[in-house]
Amino acid sequence: MGRLFGTDGVRGVANRELTPELAFRLGQAGAYVLSKEHPHPKIVIGKDTRISGDMLEASLISGICSVGADVLKVGILPTPGIAFLTRTLEVSAGVVISASHNPVQDNGIKFFSATGYKLPDSVEDEIEAIVLSEEKPWEVPIGGEVGRVIEIKDAERQYIDFLKETVGRLDGLKVVLDASNGAAYRVGPQVLQELGVEVIPIFDTPDGVNINAGCGSTHPEVLQQAVLEHKADLGLANDGDADRLIAVDEKGEIIDGDFIMVICALALKAKGQLVENSIVVTVMSNLGLHIALKEAGINIYETQVGDRYVMEELLKTGAKLGGEQSGHIIFLEHNTTGDGLLTALQLASVVKEQGISLSKLAQQMQRLPQVLINTRVNDKEKAMQNPYVLQKVEEVKRFLGGRGRVLVRPSGTESLVRVMVEGQDQDQLRQLAQSVIDIIKREQV
Repeated sequence: MGRLFGTDGVRGVANRELTPELAFRLGQAGAYVLSKEHPHPKIVIGKDTRISGDMLEASLISGICSVGADVLKVGILPTPGIAFLTRTLEVSAGVVISASHNPVQDNGIKFFSATGYKLPDSVEDEIEAIVLSEEKPWEVPIGGEVGRVIEIKDAERQYIDFLKETVGRLDGLKVVLDASNGAAYRVGPQVLQELGVEVIPIFDTPDGVNINAGCGSTHPEVLQQAVLEHKADLGLANDGDADRLIAVDEKGEIIDGDFIMVICALALKAKGQLVENSIVVTVMSNLGLHIALKEAGINIYETQVGDRYVMEELLKTGAKLGGEQSGHIIFLEHNTTGDGLLTALQLASVVKEQGISLSKLAQQMQRLPQVLINTRVNDKEKAMQNPYVLQKVEEVKRFLGGRGRVLVRPSGTESLVRVMVEGQDQDQLRQLAQSVIDIIKREQV
C-alpha cells in the first residue's frame, strides 16, 4: 500500500480503495494520535451527500469509539462547518467524510485538529504509520470506557448563525445558488434568505449519487444560464463539500477565485481592514491578479498549490486573506479553512456595500490568457522528473522569456500532471502546453 494521505486527507474510490476496513483503522489511529492530551476525547464527524458517506461514517465511528473516544455526529454539513464546530464545541478533533469536487464514486476522510486547522504532515504521518503497521498502541477499553455517539441536532443552526455574523444585511440582492447537490444544499439557501437575499436555488436536491454531476463550481454552465434567465445580480456555485466558490456575474461571465480575491482584497484595503496589507496566492494564480494588487500597493505572497499551503503561509506572514484560482479562499479572520459560503457572503457584501455590479467590480483585474491541460500518468513523480520533460519545459520558458510563464505540477488528489502556460496569445499558449503534454505522454510508454 502506498502513502494514504494526499494534500487533502485520504481519498479513493469508496468501497474499493477507501474501504470500511480502512475507515475503521483511520478512526482508531486518528482518535488515538489526536487525543493523547485528553483522557476521554470527543471528535466531531460530518459528511457530504455521497451515498458511500453512511457506510464510511459507520466504520469511522466504530473505530473512534473502539479506542474510547466519543463521537459528536452532525450529519450532512459543509467541510468548513465542521472546522468551525471543532473549534467552538471544544473537542479533540474533527473529521469530514467527503471527496470535495470529485465524482460520486470517490470519497475521502479528512481530519482537523482541535483548533480547526488541517493536520500538519508530521501528524498525518504518525496516523498513517499506525494504520499501515496494524499496531494497536492503545489500551483496548471495555465497559463504560468504550466511546459513545452523541447527535448534535443544532449543528446547521450554529454554522448559519456564525456565517451571518460575518456580514451585514444583503437585502435587495437576487442570487442564483448552485449547491452542487452537496453539503450546502440546505444551509446555503437558508443563510442567504435570512440575510434578506432573494435566492433561486438550483442543484439542491441530492439523492446520494448526483453530487457534483454537471453542476457546482467545476461545472457552472447551468448556473450561467440561470443567472441570465432570472436576471440575477450574481450566481454562486459551491462544490460538493462547499469549501470553494466560483461566482457568475450578472452578464453570465465566470468570476473565479482570482477575481474574487482581488475584489475582496481591494474592498478590505479601502476600508483599512486588509490585515498586513497582504494576500497569499498560489503559483496558479493569474498574472493579472499580481498586476492588479501590486498597482494597489498590496503585498503578495506566493506558495505551491493547495489550500493547506496557503494556510501555512497565512500563519507565517500574519496575513488573513488568501486562496486559489479554483475558489478555495480563506478568510482567516473568520474561519480556519476555505469556506465557500463564507466567501459567497463576503463577495455579495462587496456588491451590496459598493452598489456596483459584479461585472464592473471584476474589471479591477484584467486576466492574461492562460491554458491548462491535464494528462493522466502512471507515476506522477517519475513524469515530473523525466529529463525530456524538464528539457521541454525549459525550452518553453526560454521561448516565453519575460512575457509569460509555464508551470508543470502533479495533482494532489488524482493521477494527473497539470501543465499551465500563461502569456499573451491564447492559440500559441495552447500549442506550447500541448507540446509539453506530448512529451509527458510519450515518456509514459
